Amino acid sequence: MLLSYTREHEMYRESLRKFLQKEVVPYFREWEKDRQVPREVWKAFGRQGFLCPWLPEEYGGSGVGFEYALILIEEMSRADVDIPISLHSEVVVPYLYSYGTDEQKRRWLPGCASGDLITAVAMTEPDAGSDLAALRMTAVRDVDTYILNGQKVFITNGWDCDLVIVACKTGNDPKPHRNISLLVVEEGTPGFIKAKKLNKMGRHTEGTAELVFEDCRVPARNLLGQEGKGFYYLMEKLQQERLIASMGSLCAAEKMFQEGLEYAKTRRAFGQPIGSFQHNSFKLAEMATEVEIARTFVERLVMEHIQGRELVMEASMAKWWVSEMANRVAAQVLQLHGGYGYMEEYPICRHYQNVRVDTIYAGTNEIMKSIIAKRLGL
Repeated sequence: MLLSYTREHEMYRESLRKFLQKEVVPYFREWEKDRQVPREVWKAFGRQGFLCPWLPEEYGGSGVGFEYALILIEEMSRADVDIPISLHSEVVVPYLYSYGTDEQKRRWLPGCASGDLITAVAMTEPDAGSDLAALRMTAVRDVDTYILNGQKVFITNGWDCDLVIVACKTGNDPKPHRNISLLVVEEGTPGFIKAKKLNKMGRHTEGTAELVFEDCRVPARNLLGQEGKGFYYLMEKLQQERLIASMGSLCAAEKMFQEGLEYAKTRRAFGQPIGSFQHNSFKLAEMATEVEIARTFVERLVMEHIQGRELVMEASMAKWWVSEMANRVAAQVLQLHGGYGYMEEYPICRHYQNVRVDTIYAGTNEIMKSIIAKRLGL
């Protein structure tokens, strides 16, 4: 462990662990089956101080550090529950805090911390994913409003969100990156349509949706930051988003490895534990090594991110390598389980489904390698 945890960290961890065991774990499988987490659950997280704990106290937070985000991801993984709390707290709300006006912060941030406002960020479109410069959604200024038209897809929290930060085109500069702005659209705005909740391979409790905007009039006061600066804002925040993605993949890999190790020690075949066969023992040794390497690398990046270091290349490295490692662990642990691994009542079946998207979201792994190559001068 590179990170040094204080008594306050451990108190937070213990409180979170008890909360999850009492308020989430007993009901999570039902929520997963229904593909819906009750809104009251978000408010319960908020009441306990588990949403946006890094926010200053004036906005409802506790003013604590980024390492608390890792604790939350670790404990949710340990409890085997998957609710997009980290997306809300550590990916979306930081945009509001960093680029919002004082009025916007007072209007939105307390609700984000309490769970009364669930957030999402809408970048991906049917014809524009990793290439943000190819966005087609337009926002035309009309006096004191923007008229927003277009479609967004694969938006996590999209079905449940009260606020969605929408990346859109607001200009015609020859350099497309200079045309992108961020608008905050509130639930109930005429023309904002939650068109469809999407059925996915895994991660069924994330409310992933297709969003449509038809002549949607967004107040100009909901512009986040400056017009035409949206692309640069997105790039500034992607480092933290990719660290969050890496942390999620790491904790999933650790969870799956432990399940595989326990199964290999207890499941017997040909009169002996299956872990005693050399092939299986070597696979478990390889997984243990890769998980330990990932833990060391990710913790180092968390520490350096807290110190304010620019880690674009390193975060891209972590995002692609750890997510692919998690997928290798998923495949190998499922194979250890044999036919049981293919049954949904076994956790590894769900994990296998859930981690597949880790190589896709927050920028595909191919994009991560492109970023690294450019940083290497290639």
